[in-house]
Amino acid sequence: MPPPKRLHFIAIGGSAMHNLAIALHRQGFDITGSDDEIFEPSRSRLDRLGLLPDRLGWHPEDITKEIDAVILGMHARIDNPELKRAQELGIPVYSYPSYFYERTKSKTRVVIGGSHGKTTITSMIVHVLRHAQVEFDYLVGAQLDGFDCMVKLSDSSRVAIIEGDEYLASALEPVPKFHLYKPDIALISGIAWDHVNVFKTFESYVDQFRKFIACIEPGGKLVYCTEDGTVREAGEEKEVKAQRVGYGVPKHRIVDGVTILETAHGDVPLQVFGKHNLQNLEGARHVCHLLGIGEKEFHAAIGTFHGAAKRLEKLAESPGRIVFKDFAHSPSKLKATLEAVREQFPDRRLVACMELHTYSSLNEGFIDQYAGCMDAADHAIVFYDPHAVELKRLPPIPVERVKRAFAREDLIVLNDPIAVMGEVRKGIGGDSVLLMMSSGNFGGLDLQALSEAFTA
Repeated sequence: MPPPKRLHFIAIGGSAMHNLAIALHRQGFDITGSDDEIFEPSRSRLDRLGLLPDRLGWHPEDITKEIDAVILGMHARIDNPELKRAQELGIPVYSYPSYFYERTKSKTRVVIGGSHGKTTITSMIVHVLRHAQVEFDYLVGAQLDGFDCMVKLSDSSRVAIIEGDEYLASALEPVPKFHLYKPDIALISGIAWDHVNVFKTFESYVDQFRKFIACIEPGGKLVYCTEDGTVREAGEEKEVKAQRVGYGVPKHRIVDGVTILETAHGDVPLQVFGKHNLQNLEGARHVCHLLGIGEKEFHAAIGTFHGAAKRLEKLAESPGRIVFKDFAHSPSKLKATLEAVREQFPDRRLVACMELHTYSSLNEGFIDQYAGCMDAADHAIVFYDPHAVELKRLPPIPVERVKRAFAREDLIVLNDPIAVMGEVRKGIGGDSVLLMMSSGNFGGLDLQALSEAFTA
């Protein structure tokens, strides 16, 4: 039996990077890695399997000719000493998307792209395929129930399901990740300007999706949301060679806070809600159909899907009160999430708190995109941590500037997590819903304690 291939991960602590390292370790590969900072949960997960680096930092002396390939994370810079040593030795270097493509290029690759909804759609497809007992490889951005690793590669599967991020792949491959997967089936859920530190204009951002469409393999399919005008325009350009499959919101009704899908096979009560989730479901249905899953089987499975982690995730509930947390942070995600909760609970007081956390959201040139995004809330709170602004080397944002950006005079703007706890408690009154939205952690705020206080 030949010895396992040796792979070294530069910046192993990243979300996708550490999951790929774990998946390959389980396949019998000899995995080593390095990073200058590793946070939870990556740290504990790597440590349990003996994959956590002995020491932090970059150590070019550890890069030897015995290593078969290096996988380079986006966190590593172009002048990384380990990368330079690997190049001197002629060791092949891959970004994780290019490596994943190499391992799946003989399979049917499904790539889910979009500014919002891609994690949920990918999760829905994975859920249905698992229900149908179809073997598949996958690369998913969120933690899923029943999966302890978000990457899987095997020699026997014929299908790969990939969440296609539009952020850059690595310092050596400074192109959007989803350009590297070359899909047989591509899906685009929605386009709303994001990653403004890389894509300086909306048009340059949209152009990345046009290039993604051009990456579809000959004879491939494009599944796209026709209710998003920008997606529809890009998907229906005459240059598109892929077979096109459009989708929108399926027929449904809401009864006592439950969304019921109306299908040819009867009613299907859902555990998710909101216009965007219904669009996501319809996109997932078309992809699953292209993979040979019948509608009856799809609907039987989707009724048991209760969402991806951090996407309208229920934290606590008591009679008349409920708390959700959501990953929403960009303007389009924020607006869609608030409107979904408002539609589902029209008679309840809606208290919404979001954190400005990403580079885009804290950027003076972008923040005005948030105008009107929190209008659906009865009580609206925005939190930002001044330390996060400093770390991103951005100028301070005055409170009045944030209010002006959101175009809401009664907006409460806070930068102390304890003050958030107090403000949320002020919002309690009668039947209420609390929605906490961030890609960060509200300055270390204990969301579980907050939820228990709100629902007490």
